[in-house]
Amino acid sequence: MYEDEYGYEYGYWYAYKHSARRTRTMATAEEDRTSRRLAWCVAHLLRHAPDHVVTDMIGRLDEPAFKYLCRDEWLAASTVTLLLRHGTDAGRSYVARNPRVVGRPLPGLPGPARYARRRTPPELLPVLRAELGRDPGEEPLTTAELIGLLRRHGRRGPRVPLDILALPHPTDPEALLAEHLRLPLPAGSVEALLLALDLPRETVHGLLATAAPAGLRWYRPAVRAVRMGRVTHEELVAHVAPAHRTLLLADLTRNSGLRWTLPERTGMRTAVARALRPLRDDPRLWAELLRHAPAFPGTLPVLVARIVRGTLAEPAEGPPVPGLAEAVRSVAPGGAEPVAGVDRELALASLAVPMESGQEDIRWVRDCLARGLLTGEDVIRHKAPACWALDEDHWLGEVDHPDRHEPAAPVIAARSEADRLFALALGSDPDAWWAVARTLPDFAGTLPHLLLRVTDGGSVSGRP
Repeated sequence: MYEDEYGYEYGYWYAYKHSARRTRTMATAEEDRTSRRLAWCVAHLLRHAPDHVVTDMIGRLDEPAFKYLCRDEWLAASTVTLLLRHGTDAGRSYVARNPRVVGRPLPGLPGPARYARRRTPPELLPVLRAELGRDPGEEPLTTAELIGLLRRHGRRGPRVPLDILALPHPTDPEALLAEHLRLPLPAGSVEALLLALDLPRETVHGLLATAAPAGLRWYRPAVRAVRMGRVTHEELVAHVAPAHRTLLLADLTRNSGLRWTLPERTGMRTAVARALRPLRDDPRLWAELLRHAPAFPGTLPVLVARIVRGTLAEPAEGPPVPGLAEAVRSVAPGGAEPVAGVDRELALASLAVPMESGQEDIRWVRDCLARGLLTGEDVIRHKAPACWALDEDHWLGEVDHPDRHEPAAPVIAARSEADRLFALALGSDPDAWWAVARTLPDFAGTLPHLLLRVTDGGSVSGRP
């Protein structure tokens, strides 16, 4: 019992410290490292997975890995939405404590003060009194009065509609949706409804499915719905109409004010590319998409299905949609390859050989990107290990917010190439996605090599 001059008690403590307690601590540390690394890799895979695969993979995580995923990792907007929609109270608590879930009010959790309901400013009351013919504070607004005010005051953003919705009024989602379907509300009013009212998911889908009148801020309700966790990017693509607006949402780069952050933009492009996948790389089908999209009144998936079947009539003549050709070109397959040469071959070979330090590796990759020797697609295809290729912090430098990655073009190209590879290899099979998630943390090869090992059913050891 390790008795010495300090007595029996000290000997007991010494034996405990250097036997059972030490063994338990080491085992727990190894399990903790495994859970953290699995959560890190799953977070990268969830950026590229369909919604049903995201939900399935989250359900397969054990409690420690789930905690680290929700609490510590960069999470895509759609992933946060699905976590809050299908998760538990513990999961919502973890997400609320995640400092990397920024810029998005979380449903059921405290949001930024600027989205809180405000009192109606005094200068607005005389205007409303004149329009209603009575004092709006005397009794609650009727549904007809509320709709009339929202139609008149929703063309300049959500500020005034938010003040109107702060007045006493009945909340009837079915009546609001019916009026919107009959005659679409302005974009500012739709955005205010998303902000101020806890609407059912079907009502939110209906508000987005019927196009608000064209204007400078037509896209704001869609961006707001994703950012507030009301819909995922995949649901947005499935419900927004007309189809050309869905294509424009994939490339909101020339708009000011509320617009996609870089992670939200890549998530939207992923969802749009998934809907356009039946077109494959057939130039004829893509030309048909560009020809029919401006006048097609339905959603993008319906348009793509009818293009593939060849059941579309001749499109009606109408004015061209500004920016549509650029948006289609940005999500179309193929791109300009860098000029071949010895320098490019050396740059490609260097991706598989880590340098002495991470910072030196980052400087080298950024220099090759700046000189046009490498693209984001090259990093995804050739950088090893695969988990580093999927994490832009390992080849562009660590940032305090993923929206601050500069330049943005390699990030968008890398995410698009990863989407393509995952779609080709895994499709929508949750078991295949989970096999990649389990293999990725310890795999030392490139991402195409990993996908080949997993889909062929061969060895998935960490070494080629």
